[in-house]
Amino acid sequence: METNSNVNSAAAHPTLQYKVHGSDLQYVEITLAPGAEVVGEPGAMMYMDEDIVQNTVLGDGSNVAFLTRIWRSFRRMFTGESMFSVVYSNPVSLNRPQRVAFATATIGKILAIDLDSCGGSVICQRGAYLAGSRGITVRIAWQKKLRVGFFGGEGFVMQRLEGKGFVFITASGTLTAMDLVAGKGLKVDSGSLVALQSSVTFDIKYAGRVKTALFGGEGLFYASLRGPGRAWLQSLPMKRFSKVMWRNAVYGSQGGAIKWYLIALVIFIISTVFFGGDPGPKL
Repeated sequence: METNSNVNSAAAHPTLQYKVHGSDLQYVEITLAPGAEVVGEPGAMMYMDEDIVQNTVLGDGSNVAFLTRIWRSFRRMFTGESMFSVVYSNPVSLNRPQRVAFATATIGKILAIDLDSCGGSVICQRGAYLAGSRGITVRIAWQKKLRVGFFGGEGFVMQRLEGKGFVFITASGTLTAMDLVAGKGLKVDSGSLVALQSSVTFDIKYAGRVKTALFGGEGLFYASLRGPGRAWLQSLPMKRFSKVMWRNAVYGSQGGAIKWYLIALVIFIISTVFFGGDPGPKL
């Protein structure tokens, strides 16, 4: 059967130590040993010690040929990340640890995954990568089955993170880790899937009864996970949160009346931008 595991908020690595702070709007503080490096997404840094050396690189900062670096940068872009990365280094000459912190851009959690304990790779939702040990590559994880690509909630492209060390990814809401034994399955809302080990099989299944599919509120399809391996789930997918925010913005609280002034404002802005034009010289 599947088991529920808590996610650790602090851990140590030979050259990297980290601690996740906060509850719903989290940030991770990473302590680098002398000579250690960590790679983060542009704009994710929250603070760092003054002696940390910061360097923006193309791709993931791997020491490879220039054309390979360009290809990897485009590959990162298709997985929802920037073409560039920022490398944070603690010079050996300082001979003391230095700190750098990264924060999420959403209301949610930061999940730390030790790739060494996951067989060297993990698959996660598009745009989830936040930071990680240098040498970790962000690859494209294609969904080869058409129904998974069309109805899986994340499309045909997900992220495959490969390498050694820790990787930090973002999720929305509360996180939970589910351990699936071999041959056992779990039905999951497709938007709630954050990451899974490569050994876990991911497929999309039809909800079954027409009445349940149309009026059950969960859609026509759900994600089917089958072990062995671990999967990480989030309680508040951003698509679900966005729908609620949009509905509250468009519909009033009294009898569901539409706030027409918002629609009028949008129409006014569009008409001004596209049809305002230049009035031209006066005669």
